[in-house]
Amino acid sequence: MATPNDEAVLPIPQLKLPQHTFILLEPKAASLHPAAKAALLAGIEADEMAPYLASLLADPSTSALLTVDPLLLPKLQAKNTEELKKLEEKLEDAQKNLGETEISDALKAKAQYLARIGNKDDALKAHEVSLEKSAGLGSRIDIRLAMIRVGFFHNDHTVISENIEKAQVLVDEGGDWDRRNRLKAYQGVHLLSIRNFKTGGELLLDTVSTFTATELIDYDDFVTLCVLAGVMSLDRKDVKKKIIDSPEVIALIPTVPTLKNFCDSLYKCDYATFFRSLAQIEEHHLLPSRLLSVHARYYVREMRIKAYAQLLESYRSVTMANLCAAFGVSEEFMDADLSRFIAAGRLNCSIDRVNGVVETNRPDAKNARYEAVVKQGDVLLTSVQRLSRVIG
Repeated sequence: MATPNDEAVLPIPQLKLPQHTFILLEPKAASLHPAAKAALLAGIEADEMAPYLASLLADPSTSALLTVDPLLLPKLQAKNTEELKKLEEKLEDAQKNLGETEISDALKAKAQYLARIGNKDDALKAHEVSLEKSAGLGSRIDIRLAMIRVGFFHNDHTVISENIEKAQVLVDEGGDWDRRNRLKAYQGVHLLSIRNFKTGGELLLDTVSTFTATELIDYDDFVTLCVLAGVMSLDRKDVKKKIIDSPEVIALIPTVPTLKNFCDSLYKCDYATFFRSLAQIEEHHLLPSRLLSVHARYYVREMRIKAYAQLLESYRSVTMANLCAAFGVSEEFMDADLSRFIAAGRLNCSIDRVNGVVETNRPDAKNARYEAVVKQGDVLLTSVQRLSRVIG
């Protein structure tokens, strides 16, 4: 196990393992189950994760999917007991015979090990103790980032958000560029996990060219998140500038071709290709993702709205037949989809079913301001009249 003094930030806990667990629990990803199961068990054994394995075996939904050697858990528990005993002895020796730096290092080592084996509660407590003994600002930021990763591993949004806030306070006090950049990446990923694609996307795009937080997420996966968030939240001009022409995205495209079709088709107004690409994005990037799967329906719905709005803003009216041809869907689907979004106030248009036409109702900004001023003036005059009657 690496020491806490290593400059490289260690991937502790190993965040790929809960993703493997998620894949195992996803019936639609049955083809990925054998590889996910093998990677999960190998990771658990490599990191001596007795507490995490025990939690999986105690859960009926996961225990039914895992075929585990009955001797594995006791073996890992014995290793945990032995290693924690060594770490405790090292801490006691530092407290009796060494200085504050050595005590701080021993506390960090214990906290890291508890986080590594998947013991959430004890790991968080150990990190808090380590935080109290750490004098340097950079070291305290690192501990907060480590606690955020524990939250990500166990999908505990309270732990994540609380420690992001505390880490931000520390960074604002004078954190260096690297730690500030890492925190932005952590914030962006967290915001995507709670469906804030706009702010999350801005943070991810702001850090993509200088990304270093590989302990949190692989670089290619990070760029993929940037693309998915950016295409949703940016306007057409910025999609071209910040996504399609981005060197980071261009470098990723050969390994993830679905992203190129997704971005290019929307930008070039090839809506039939865009709809097909959106289905592929849902299948390959949203549903299999522990982070994004719960937002898959929302994401697909918002991207359909964005595509409809982009086409309709160019016309005063368009026939339903032409609209269906542009998107490559049936009239029944288009009528039902548009009706739902119009009724919800998400699209400024109306459907003339008699003539088979969709008419746009562009809100006039100048008229809207004029009506608002008139309305506010009426309210003010009414208040003045009431006041004059009271005074009179």
